[in-house]
Amino acid sequence: MKNLDRLLRPKSIAVLGAGWALNVIEQCRKMGFAGDIWPVHPTKAEIGGLKAYASLADLPEAPDATFIGVNRFATIDVVAELAAMGAGGAICFASGWTEAGEPELQAKLIAAAGDMPILGPNCYGVINYLDGALLWPDQHGGIPVTKGVALVSQSSNIVINLGMQKRALPVAYVACLGNAAVVGLADLAGALLDDPRVTALGMYIEGIDDAVAFAALAERARAMGKGVVCIKSGKTELSRTAAASHTASLAGGGAASSAFLKQIGVAEVNTPSELIETLKIFHVHGPQIGTRICSLSCSGGEAGLVADLAAPYGIDFPPVPQATHDRLFNVLGSIPTISNPLDYHTFIWGDGPKTTEVFTAMLEAYDAGLYIIDPPRDDRCDPAGYKPALDAIVAAQRSSGKIALPVASMPENFNERQAIELMDQGVVVLMGLETALAAVRAAQVASGIAGWRPAVALAPRDSRVLSEAEGKELLAKAGVAVPRAVSGTFAEVVAGAAGLTAPFALKGLGFAHKTEAGAVRLGLASLDGQAGMPGATGYLVEEMVTGAVGEILLGLRRDPIYGVSLTLGMGGVTAEVLADTVTLILPVTAPQILDAMRGLRLWPLLDGYRGRIKADMQAVAEIAVRLGDLMLADVSLEEIEINPILVRPVGAVAVDALVRIA
Repeated sequence: MKNLDRLLRPKSIAVLGAGWALNVIEQCRKMGFAGDIWPVHPTKAEIGGLKAYASLADLPEAPDATFIGVNRFATIDVVAELAAMGAGGAICFASGWTEAGEPELQAKLIAAAGDMPILGPNCYGVINYLDGALLWPDQHGGIPVTKGVALVSQSSNIVINLGMQKRALPVAYVACLGNAAVVGLADLAGALLDDPRVTALGMYIEGIDDAVAFAALAERARAMGKGVVCIKSGKTELSRTAAASHTASLAGGGAASSAFLKQIGVAEVNTPSELIETLKIFHVHGPQIGTRICSLSCSGGEAGLVADLAAPYGIDFPPVPQATHDRLFNVLGSIPTISNPLDYHTFIWGDGPKTTEVFTAMLEAYDAGLYIIDPPRDDRCDPAGYKPALDAIVAAQRSSGKIALPVASMPENFNERQAIELMDQGVVVLMGLETALAAVRAAQVASGIAGWRPAVALAPRDSRVLSEAEGKELLAKAGVAVPRAVSGTFAEVVAGAAGLTAPFALKGLGFAHKTEAGAVRLGLASLDGQAGMPGATGYLVEEMVTGAVGEILLGLRRDPIYGVSLTLGMGGVTAEVLADTVTLILPVTAPQILDAMRGLRLWPLLDGYRGRIKADMQAVAEIAVRLGDLMLADVSLEEIEINPILVRPVGAVAVDALVRIA
């Protein structure tokens, strides 16, 4: 890992490129950078009122950080010279490298950098609001801070937009990665988190270059008490090798990346607004908040709206404990219905002590409270009447030690100045009701498992599909129960069926999806009168499994980023229609698998719903662990899919298998 201290927290900055250099100089001045700034230009005597040096060799000493705003070809020479003179690092602004189909040019840049860290190429730069050091050639929306969050992005424009927020989030750093030719995502993020003035980390991620390093980063952040939240784009997973399996489609749509982030304890959100609001919670309250949430508002409409909007986020509102009920009743009386969400009406509005008592009594019974409050716009109205309620929210948090979150139903209904004033008192205002709910849910992310790392990923490679008979032979050797069977030519399986017990399943081999090809015949009392199947390369006859109470799909696949993914869900011919699956990243344990499967929509059908017989899901979890261990041990295996596993009250049998090997 390269040392980024000088680059991120420089005492001296060199700037190259006349127009871009002037912009960098101006931004550093606005932020009060106290170090040296050295413009470098072969013909100009000064830039921005500062002496310009004709070459890097003329500088007083090797700069800590350099903004290189020259063309891509000249950039390579500049980087080589900086590395040779012992510079601390550089921003490579120019585009036109691997992203433009020029990987050889980028390789030359990497070689020129040697041991010197560079951000980019194709990189906008880095802003340090803590020390006023801006290697940044444009406007930005930040102000000097003494502590705050770090924003890291693989898209310059996304992080520029994030930096323009008016939501009271204190930002300590803004950093772009560009092509990440030398410094990767985990390296940059880790270097920012190492600054004790950084409270949390927010990221816009297009691709994770090193999943093992990223998992280590997340664990280190958690140990520091710093939350990490990200937007992960590219969820179509076009980089994956398509396979002739249900798993290929059911595990797509970002399921693997979301599973990975969840397992390492990184909060995932979908929008820039959600990212900002979650970071505000992490900045003040740390990397995790509890799941017992209450909501308070002075309107029944708001209480109902909160309950309705919270449901899709998996947020529920536990009932009010009796002691809390009694305490609230003493203040509110019999007219308001004391419940959660609570509509406390307007009887106490403007009465500071009573409002404080209600707000505090409710909050003390929960982990966090949402206080729905939209102060009037101050350009046309007088918001003074809302001050007692805002003061009561602050008091409730202080006295209870719990998290109080004022929530504006629409983001424009809480101005930045008010939000900053409350942030200074340790109270986080959340902007926009739906965004607030998404942020609260994201901030409830569970801790990652200590020491967990994904398997090392393998590059995509050519592969072939085993016949079902070959696949089931592999499963049987791994200790997975499969039906008794005979395979071979049509004549051979007809003869071999005499040693099996009816009813039979007759299958034609050589088809990825036999049902769609008409290559499956079930419930046969005998094979007398059966004919061959056009296109079959062989045949398989099996004893049919009876007594099943559930059908499960199990799929394991090599992932080019996360190692090996495991997908489990409701199986059978309707698996893709139901699309009721969960995905995990190996390695995982049987308890973790069962816990994840309890999140299936149709889990109750497997767990004794309305007197149904329970399926032996422990057996399914054990099969998943056994085959997962096989995938991790045998690098030739590319994919194993069983659809379905027929689950009995005791035990489970794999009745179909698709195995793909390199």
